[in-house]
Amino acid sequence: MSYEKTLDDLRANPRCWLVTGVAGFIGSNLLETLLNANQRVVGLDNFSTGSQDNLDSVQEVVGEDAWDRFTFIEGDICQLEDCQRAVNGVDFVLHQAALGSVPRSIENPIGTNAANIDGFVNMLVASEKEGVKRFVYAASSSTYGDHPGLPKVEDRIGKPLSPYAVTKYVNELYADVFAKTYGMELIGLRYFNVFGPRQNPKGAYAAVIPKWFELMLTGQPCQINGDGETSRDFCYIRNTVQANILAATADQADAINQVYNVAYGARTTLNELHAHMRHLVDGYLQSGYKLDPDYQDFRQGDVRHSLADISKAAQLLGYAPTHGPKEGLDEAFQWYATHLANNS
Repeated sequence: MSYEKTLDDLRANPRCWLVTGVAGFIGSNLLETLLNANQRVVGLDNFSTGSQDNLDSVQEVVGEDAWDRFTFIEGDICQLEDCQRAVNGVDFVLHQAALGSVPRSIENPIGTNAANIDGFVNMLVASEKEGVKRFVYAASSSTYGDHPGLPKVEDRIGKPLSPYAVTKYVNELYADVFAKTYGMELIGLRYFNVFGPRQNPKGAYAAVIPKWFELMLTGQPCQINGDGETSRDFCYIRNTVQANILAATADQADAINQVYNVAYGARTTLNELHAHMRHLVDGYLQSGYKLDPDYQDFRQGDVRHSLADISKAAQLLGYAPTHGPKEGLDEAFQWYATHLANNS
């Protein structure tokens, strides 16, 4: 079934969904789409990285009638009782709560382990006890580690290069064991460099696109780690939301208890990314923007190139990304311009 037909089916047949990390970047975009699709949603977040602003933004976009179908629980996935309360009566779990960032995990491996492994197991246990139909979780392209092959194919991984990568790989191992031991239906989505509205540019661990837009919109140069020829498979948030909903509703038996790449399926170098972003900002600012990037040393734990093979998700889930990096940047730019320049 196509994504649009899936959304039509959901509108006609409302279900109850739990989104963990609902106040975060990906979680709030999932919330918006689900509420617009006539679904009931429970959200769990402890605001460690998410924000009330993201929830307020969704409320404004979807309107009060849709917002009335949302129940928010302020809680922590590291507390089993919070997880148990959140899964009560839920059909589908979209588990996004985690401590992201390779550098953060190098600085704080204990905190990363607690949220990403202990919290993950708590959610699995609570979901199994409640009889949740399907558990979809945010995996990571960092799992590919030092494997040199391109494009990245799901069944060929290397050794992890950071504590964060270890935690996301352990999630996949636990999911496999829970599927076999308890008969659960689980799907992991290995995200590749997701970007879009509501992504936080603040802090030392901010993702590159919102951080660069904030710097450009305030007339500052951007820092590039390395020579700028490092490449990534940047994935716009609409593609990521699509993958989550298709994974939760897939009815092919061979699509279940799998791990999938979620990406656009093309490489963009940091130099190419900077050039397109600079073009957008240059046309927006009255004074223009002509600053060249500031090249620094390569960053510890980063891989040189990343590119996903998305054929498995296309074949088994019907995944068909609608936005490439440039289309995503073009669509999201007004959000970046409105929020990042004004909030700096």
